[in-house]
Amino acid sequence: MLNPTAPSVNSLSQTSLVDLDSLVRCFYPDPSAIGHFRRVTAEELPDNARVLLAHSGHMTETVEKFHGCSVDVEILRQTRYESHYAREILLRRQSDRRIVQYGIVRLNFEFLDPDVIREIEAGQKPLGRILIDHNVLRTVRLDQLFVIEPSDSLNRIIATPDAKVLLGRTAEILCDDAPAVELLEIVCNIDPAPVGDSAATVN
Repeated sequence: MLNPTAPSVNSLSQTSLVDLDSLVRCFYPDPSAIGHFRRVTAEELPDNARVLLAHSGHMTETVEKFHGCSVDVEILRQTRYESHYAREILLRRQSDRRIVQYGIVRLNFEFLDPDVIREIEAGQKPLGRILIDHNVLRTVRLDQLFVIEPSDSLNRIIATPDAKVLLGRTAEILCDDAPAVELLEIVCNIDPAPVGDSAATVN
């Protein structure tokens, strides 16, 4: 496993860019169906989790660098309504098919070109890779960092039935300066480590 230096980021933002409740409700009644979310700062995360989550970059690239191999996307569920499209996904390492990330993605197709939309809906590549391949002018904005006590349902999805704590984030992607993508990204199968207790409860 690679061990890149953790990037420096600001502490937890004061104003949330992503409505976690609304994003999760694309597929679940509320965030508690996934788990109990608690906000933390980057400084409270273990080193490995800070590398994976506390940055303003695409998770596709970050996860691939961290694990030292490419990843494939697996779409669990997807839905389209009006101008928006949402999907629940897993990222799996190509090397051993191990799950390394769970996520929910919501896109506003008003801000994306038809060719990009078609490739996203095809579900053959991770979102970040598609935007990079199409040279979409994009800015990833880290929103909130979380410690998550996963629900039994989430543990079954990510095939880690004994997991007590997971770590994740919300983020927003601007495409050509427009807020096109909202993300919930939860990393899996990284070394466990203690997390700071000075955090606000979300649920």
